[in-house]
Amino acid sequence: MTSKTTTTNSIPKPLVTTNQSVIVATIVISVLTNFYWLLLLPILAGLSGIILQKNFVILFAKRFLKKKPSEYLQEDKADLRFNQVIATSFLTLSLVAWLTGHGILAIVFAVIVFTAASVALSGFCVGCWIRFQFNQWKYRQTLKKS
Repeated sequence: MTSKTTTTNSIPKPLVTTNQSVIVATIVISVLTNFYWLLLLPILAGLSGIILQKNFVILFAKRFLKKKPSEYLQEDKADLRFNQVIATSFLTLSLVAWLTGHGILAIVFAVIVFTAASVALSGFCVGCWIRFQFNQWKYRQTLKKS
């Protein structure tokens, strides 16, 4: 979800876009070269973001912002975290599938993330939509209980 409001719970959109671009690029290179070890870059960046709240791809890209971070459109950190968990999980499954000799499965998991990240770069966040639907479902469940 994009907004102009800046809080500590948001991140500048160009940083999110950079992270998505790195994911897409590493998947393309990994699949085309059959060098799936390259997926460790977005996997480790994702894990550092999830566990330490310090995604090193985003931290590196932050150096290149031309304006103050607050002057950019903002993305919700909770959405980014949700998406990062999904992407990191699927990329890890892709790497494990490749390491265990399941090349087709490795490609399938990588393509799922590639598709979601590419669509997000085009303007529609699939993960954000899934998270929204899940939150709506949880809310409806609480209404049923009361």
